[in-house]
Amino acid sequence: MDQDERLRHSSSFGAAATAYAAHRPDYAHAAARWALEPAPGPRVLDLGAGTGKLTATLVAVGADVTAVEPDPAMLTELRRAQPEVRALAGSAEAIPLPDGSVDAVLAGNAMHWFDMAVAGPEIARVLSPGGILAGLWNVLDDSVDWVAGLARVSGSAAVGPRDTPASWRAETADMHLPKTGAPARFGSPEQAWFPHGQRRTADSLVATLATRAGMLVMAEREREAALGRIRAFLAGRPETAEGEFTLPMLTCVLRVRRR
Repeated sequence: MDQDERLRHSSSFGAAATAYAAHRPDYAHAAARWALEPAPGPRVLDLGAGTGKLTATLVAVGADVTAVEPDPAMLTELRRAQPEVRALAGSAEAIPLPDGSVDAVLAGNAMHWFDMAVAGPEIARVLSPGGILAGLWNVLDDSVDWVAGLARVSGSAAVGPRDTPASWRAETADMHLPKTGAPARFGSPEQAWFPHGQRRTADSLVATLATRAGMLVMAEREREAALGRIRAFLAGRPETAEGEFTLPMLTCVLRVRRR
């Protein structure tokens, strides 16, 4: 994805901020704890915080959280959902915090949107020595048969790179971490993943997938056709045809320490 295309996708969420807040999942608490385990202190920046899904998880595990989000509509939803959290307008490329002011920088389903040539030095600037940078991604557990079928039917716009465990491991092995000056600023990356799940109905799962960036930037006719295929698949599976079910997921973590 080139720079213009990445910007088009990353800026698409504001138009769906209310739906994003209503339907996107939180993150496994065990994943957040693992991400923060080596951090030298409790001060955590949730960077690209969206509507506060990861923010809520960080609060729940006892972190002292500041949230930074560039999109005004997403930031409004975050402040509504997490009024006790300090929430600031800003971006990964221009973080509105002083040098060395946080012990960890975490990003939930957001690090792949950062321009790391600019964001890497900014993140290093606000981190204290020994601080942690970690990206968290909720991915579908396609070891479950019906989830693998859903991934095939949905297409890459709804279930794309990083959205299943194998593709996540490959996509994050050499990507999404600071490149410029990285050897001097950060150590070797670590990956881990933790079981997670979200209670859904067929309708609410369709609504969740409709908030993916690839779906949001689609032409309306194409998007409705894709969502129609997903609805038909869910209606035809005994696991999802009626009532509530748990969508099997993993929260996957990519973690690196600032030198």
